Amino acid sequence: MLPDATRSALRPRNGGGLLGRIAALPAGRRAKWLVVLAWIAIIFAAAPLAGKVGEVEDNETFGFARGAETSEHHELRKRFSSAKPIPAVVVYVRDGGVTPADRAKAERDRHALASYAADRKAPGVRPSSDGKALMTTVALPLTEDGFTDTVKRLRDVVHADAPAGLQVKVTGAAGQTTDEVEVFSDLDAKLMLATVAVVTILLLLTYRSPIIWILPLLSVALASQVANAFIYLLGKHAGMPVDGMGAGILTVLVFGVGTDYALLLIARYREELHAHADRHEAMAAALRRSRGAIVASAATVVAGMLCLLAADINSSRGLGGVGAVGVLCGLAAMITLLPALLVIFGRWIFWPFVPRAGEPARRGRVWAGVAASIAARPRTYWIATAAALAGLGLIAGTMRIGPSQEEMFRTVPESVAGQRLVAAHYPAGSSAPADVIAAAPAAGPVTDAARTTPGVVAVQENGRSQDGRLVQLSVTLRDAADSAAAERTVERLRDAVHRVGGANAVVGGPTAEALDSSEGASRDRLLVIPLVLLVVLAILILLLRAVTAPVLLLGTIVLSYFAALGAAWLLLKGPLGVDALDNSTPLLGFIFLVALGIDYNIFLMHRVRQEALASDHRTGVLRGLTTTGGVITSAGLVLAATFSVLMNLPITFMAGLGALVAVGVLLDTFIVRSLLVPALALDAGPRIWWPGRLARPHTPALAADRRQATSDVP
Repeated sequence: MLPDATRSALRPRNGGGLLGRIAALPAGRRAKWLVVLAWIAIIFAAAPLAGKVGEVEDNETFGFARGAETSEHHELRKRFSSAKPIPAVVVYVRDGGVTPADRAKAERDRHALASYAADRKAPGVRPSSDGKALMTTVALPLTEDGFTDTVKRLRDVVHADAPAGLQVKVTGAAGQTTDEVEVFSDLDAKLMLATVAVVTILLLLTYRSPIIWILPLLSVALASQVANAFIYLLGKHAGMPVDGMGAGILTVLVFGVGTDYALLLIARYREELHAHADRHEAMAAALRRSRGAIVASAATVVAGMLCLLAADINSSRGLGGVGAVGVLCGLAAMITLLPALLVIFGRWIFWPFVPRAGEPARRGRVWAGVAASIAARPRTYWIATAAALAGLGLIAGTMRIGPSQEEMFRTVPESVAGQRLVAAHYPAGSSAPADVIAAAPAAGPVTDAARTTPGVVAVQENGRSQDGRLVQLSVTLRDAADSAAAERTVERLRDAVHRVGGANAVVGGPTAEALDSSEGASRDRLLVIPLVLLVVLAILILLLRAVTAPVLLLGTIVLSYFAALGAAWLLLKGPLGVDALDNSTPLLGFIFLVALGIDYNIFLMHRVRQEALASDHRTGVLRGLTTTGGVITSAGLVLAATFSVLMNLPITFMAGLGALVAVGVLLDTFIVRSLLVPALALDAGPRIWWPGRLARPHTPALAADRRQATSDVP
């Protein structure tokens, strides 16, 4: 005769029927093999497509804001030349003043650069007013392939045979683009290797087994490949925006959340192996009892990511689609492939700590002690932890958002060094002028309007479109292109040229792009953040069947987010040497921390609710914290360590996002989920489940629920 726990595991309730049977396939004696074969077929189909993601990446407009003037300008520029020329600025500087040999070098170079120019003409050389610098600008054709190689060859030309003591740098848009491409060129490979190494080490430490770590790592790696295949198909055929930065973050996201789900499932499976002699029955019970929390967790992350589709900034919108696909693929692998593999390999996969049926499952003594301490003084705990988080949140008010061009890199690439030289000896905006496109008949009035705009030092016509209907003007600004003063000049310039009747003028260029990006990021925060909060709240209400608990949980996550901003800012300003957060970091950090941070509260409170149904609210909170403490802490460490990989990259945006998410996840793991939420739940009592039946512990319906739950909770 089967024991009660086994009969309970096989009983088709709480997910029985067709959906329940489908979800239980990985635990089937024969079906597990079908699941593995299906994944093998999927991988064979996905592998060729996964390698093509780069073909659908658009790194040229990823920072543009949808509907912004710079987006319209970008489209109009395509009408001037199929090659889309982009300026490379070569600057020669000698602190003691340029010499005849320096001038001869610049003269030789300008003739050599003619072969690189879009018009095949030798550019002129412009001396600085202080006599210490020379500058030449060559418009390079921005072809689909080989542009960065062209800039590298150009740099070789101008650096060769330079007189001793002469500084020679290639900057401008061409130099900046090349340096950015160089940074991103091997980004995916670096992230993949670093992420795999971090996850492997942490899984080895978590399971203390030389074998079992291979299965979750293999499963999440395959999920990442499948995700890339889907992203390629959606980018190619559905127009989903994809860029290199989002594709890089995808690796970290899939490995992070996938490993989290694996840890939760394996922990529950190991528990069930102590209660079941048959590993298939153990896995069936583990899937039934954990998949609700895992699916709800994934749903919050996917919902948060999909909210980004409402954003204006292309990179944020693209990350929303990419991230949602990645999390769904990770979820699919963790609840189908991983359980099938675990059942196939059997109990020995946990060697040397093999769980045996009939042996008591190990309970965390440390977490039992934490639970007892919180139970003795719950109000003291939640007030103290909330005050500490609020104190960190106040530090967030000191952070600066919006890095300058120099601050976008944590190192100093040649384009940045060259920009500094240009700003020191020429009008600061010389290397990155604003660009005005207007109707050709209005060229004169538009030129006059631009020339008389305060902050503009020069206006030059760059050419007319192939159909003769549009004119392009280069507008040199007095101030550095990435300065607040230059942004104010662009605003005045726009006002001036927009007033010219019939011109339909638009203003683009680096300063205009930065201005529109900043304004777009501000609008996105005001729109997307409330949307995410509403969506996550709705998911929590459905999962916990209450209102009070979801509201409290969401409040703790918001408090944790501001604390994470403050703590991350201390880390960035100190050891990491980052002086400003990227415009999109606060929003993306919020999405990640709310969606990922709420995961741990979902894991905890889902178990608390199960335990409360089997006993009472107080016992449920203490058991829930004790039983989930170890696995959630491991999951938090893995996720934080995974995102910390981004902190080592030379890009300010990546380092800032990695620091914010890593710090935020650690706060959620060790402070919010471990101390604040249990203390609030104990202090609030059963009222936290209002208006659900758990808030009314003496109703007959609840008694029936408890009798049923008793067989569901080991």
